[in-house]
Amino acid sequence: MRRVENFNPDPNTMPNQSYEKLQIRPATPADGASLARIYNYYVTTTVVTFEEDPIAPSEMARRVEDVGSASLPWLLAEQAGNVLGYAYASKWKGRCAYRFSVETTVYLDPLHMRRGLGSLLYNSLLPILKVGGIHAAIGGIALPNEGSVALHEKFGFQKVAHFKEVGFKFGKWIDVGYWQRIL
Repeated sequence: MRRVENFNPDPNTMPNQSYEKLQIRPATPADGASLARIYNYYVTTTVVTFEEDPIAPSEMARRVEDVGSASLPWLLAEQAGNVLGYAYASKWKGRCAYRFSVETTVYLDPLHMRRGLGSLLYNSLLPILKVGGIHAAIGGIALPNEGSVALHEKFGFQKVAHFKEVGFKFGKWIDVGYWQRIL
């Protein structure tokens, strides 16, 4: 568990926000409701995820367990008992030869976007992956999504693929790009 006491970030990356006593910690199934609350915002209002129906806290708890059973990290940022965002890694593909590659994901409470919280989460997640023997981290991004592209490129991810019109949500076709970083 990593605690950030009196975190005072660079004002250029986190304007108008103090994350005093912010804690980055592993998520547990008990966090299912808080994680689902954040995720369901994206399900119901954006094309960031291709899920179309909100998920129950129990389903989110099951997903946290699945990530943990694969010995991969699921981290959340918490302040004063409130979950502000999360990041995790999941298996890239099921075949054995892919075992050193993961897909990384970040979701933030919409009130905490573009304030450096995603960077703080990736600053915690990526070293855990490297120490754990992961070789490649891959981020899939529904496009356009300037914030997610900027976050990934800030951490050295490079665009490696662009699939046109592979998702359909809210009555429109959506492109997906993939960014990769060798750890």
